[in-house]
Amino acid sequence: MTFSVRYAGRDGGGARLQLAGELDLSTAPELTAAIDRLTEAGESRVLLDLADLTFCDSTGMAVFVRGDNRAAAQGGWLRLTGARGRVERVLRVTGLADVLRYEPDTVDPASRSAS
Repeated sequence: MTFSVRYAGRDGGGARLQLAGELDLSTAPELTAAIDRLTEAGESRVLLDLADLTFCDSTGMAVFVRGDNRAAAQGGWLRLTGARGRVERVLRVTGLADVLRYEPDTVDPASRSAS
């Protein structure tokens, strides 16, 4: 399966990236580049929608953490939403669900205390 990153703006500011397919060693650079473009453009609040992500390995998890660190350096954050099945399980088992304040159904983490 292929991997894709699609930009979708959010009401109230920030950026939303919709991920689909398999995020692994070979596709992680695509997500890294997308997050880097956003943060370089001054975007400090990034929501990753994982609803259509079918697989994520440790490389993908590292991209999430790196993205959060980049956003935090600008006073913002990176949050995750929508993960299902194995992807959600890996987030919970690794503890990243807590670190990145993952909530399965949150469309806009800015609507609650996200800082």
